[in-house]
Amino acid sequence: MNASVIETVSGAGSGTEVAAALGERADLMRASQASYEAIMNPRQPGGLPRAERLALACRMARLNGEAGLAEHYREALTRMEDADATALADPAAPARRDARLAAILRHVDLVTRAPREATRQDVEALKAAGMAEADIVRLAQLIAFVNYQARVIAGLKLMEAAR
Repeated sequence: MNASVIETVSGAGSGTEVAAALGERADLMRASQASYEAIMNPRQPGGLPRAERLALACRMARLNGEAGLAEHYREALTRMEDADATALADPAAPARRDARLAAILRHVDLVTRAPREATRQDVEALKAAGMAEADIVRLAQLIAFVNYQARVIAGLKLMEAAR
């Protein structure tokens, strides 16, 4: 089996204790990689195109301080050659005028930085900006997965540093 994004980005090289621990959880790594493929390369992307997904994933990785994960997504986004989507990857970029994208970025940033502060009104703001319910679900899946990746990677790095 090829290494998952989590394994690659965390630097869990073969022969390390972290790699051995991940080997014991190979089913979890396979499931995580399958989730990555389903979320980042869906058969039906709906109103959340792949370039936007990659840009938002890069943004969330940056917000989480996971430079390696951000670089993984930035490289994939660069291959898409979509300048509009690339601009979404930078949390420090100026606010968007497009209501849909502004609502998406606000929601992504809120749920990544302060998930407990997210409310039903935040979901309603996405609807008000023109997002279909199915796309809101797709966005929620993306947010949950990338933040999961960032936390697992951070944990693996801590394990490696503690050796």
